[in-house]
Amino acid sequence: MSIFSKIISGEIPAHKVAETNDYLAFLDISPLTKGHVLVIPKKEVDYIFDIDDEAYAGLMLFAKIVAEGVKKAIPCKKVGVSVIGLEVPHAHVHLIPMNLVSDMNFAKEKLKPSQEELAATAQKIRAALT
Repeated sequence: MSIFSKIISGEIPAHKVAETNDYLAFLDISPLTKGHVLVIPKKEVDYIFDIDDEAYAGLMLFAKIVAEGVKKAIPCKKVGVSVIGLEVPHAHVHLIPMNLVSDMNFAKEKLKPSQEELAATAQKIRAALT
């Protein structure tokens, strides 16, 4: 069971920003930028391109909705999208508020926000989605 499946089941807490029956979006606890969100299917599949077509399309549409909330809540030029999939064996999409191309560099040092900062950021994004 992946760490993301444990988040879905409630075994591990997360700063959730949006959720449906099939998908979940929550803040990355080691973000590249403030407002960095992970969007996942609730069904555990390791490789994003192994997801069936309907679920893949649903994941991307859900990510688009979440990205609109991120853009409203976090000052940025655009919300970048990245799929890497090496860190956790559960397909996930990164939504990263960005002002520079370098904001999407996964080799750079990650931010270390407090739980309070994460909670406040998640609340801002949730409010922007309603």
